[in-house]
Amino acid sequence: MAPNILVLDLETKSIFSDHADRRCDALGVSVVGTYCYQRDQYRVYEEAEIPELEQRLTERPLVVGFNIKRFDFLVLKPYLHFDPLTLPMLDILEILHKALGHRVSLESVAQATLGSGKSGSGLDAVDYYRRGEIAKLKQYCQDDVRVTKTIYEYGAEHGELFYTSKFGNTRGRCPVSWQLTHPETTTASETATQCSLF
Repeated sequence: MAPNILVLDLETKSIFSDHADRRCDALGVSVVGTYCYQRDQYRVYEEAEIPELEQRLTERPLVVGFNIKRFDFLVLKPYLHFDPLTLPMLDILEILHKALGHRVSLESVAQATLGSGKSGSGLDAVDYYRRGEIAKLKQYCQDDVRVTKTIYEYGAEHGELFYTSKFGNTRGRCPVSWQLTHPETTTASETATQCSLF
C-alpha cells in the first residue's frame, strides 16, 4: 500500500511588498498544488476548492514541501479549521538550513541535484493570477510540486542533496536521511532518524 504522503506547494495572490505588515497570512492563496502518493495523483486546488484539500489533510498525511513550515502553512492557515503546523511534515528547506547554516532556494537545489530547475518564479505565478491566466498558474504550481517530489525522492534514494552555493557557483553536498514512509507508521527509533541528518 502506498504511504500516506502529500507533497504540497502553493501560490499566492499577492507579494510581501503589497502589505505593510509583510505577514504570510495576508498574501492569500491563489492555488495549492499537491501530489498524493496513495492515489499517484497530481492535483491543483483553486481557492474555492480548499475545503476539499482540508478534508484530505484531516487524514494526517506526511506533508512534504520546501519552506512549508515558514511559508506555505502560514499562508494556508486562515483557510483551515485547524493549525496545519500540527500535521506531520518534512520541510526540505528546514533540514538543509539546519545542516548548512544558511538558506538555499528550490531552484538552487533542483539545478544542482537534478540538472534542471523550476519553470519560473513565484512572481510569475502572481502575475498569472492577476492576469487571470489560471491554466498557466496551475501548470506552474504543478511543476513546482513535481520538482519538490523529485528532490524528496532523490534524497530518500541517495541520502544526499546538492545545491549551488549562495556565495559562488560551487556545487555543495548535504547528506540527508529520510525515507518514503509516514512517521506514524514506523517505530519510535525509525521516526527519530527519518527527518534528521547523518
